[in-house]
Amino acid sequence: MARLTADEKIQPHWWIKTISGTVLGLSLAYAIVAIFAWYGPGGISAPIKVQFNMWLITPIWLLVLSLTYLFKTGLKAIIYLCSANAVFYSIFLFLRWLS
Repeated sequence: MARLTADEKIQPHWWIKTISGTVLGLSLAYAIVAIFAWYGPGGISAPIKVQFNMWLITPIWLLVLSLTYLFKTGLKAIIYLCSANAVFYSIFLFLRWLS
């Protein structure tokens, strides 16, 4: 079994990964919950759904934050999370434009 080279290993860019997971992960959680809130069952005006949406943000955010440490470098974490944010906010804005 061959050893991994330095480029193949997960790099310990803890500060960059933590900051990107915290900021961009929260933004991504907001986008996912916004899509669910507006276009899920009952729409935005469902009375019980407001509380559910509020509590749904935290598990999504913490899942993204914990998975952020699996990126090889901090720069890749930022790039992928920015791309995911762009995709989900584009979907949300496209659906808002359609309705």
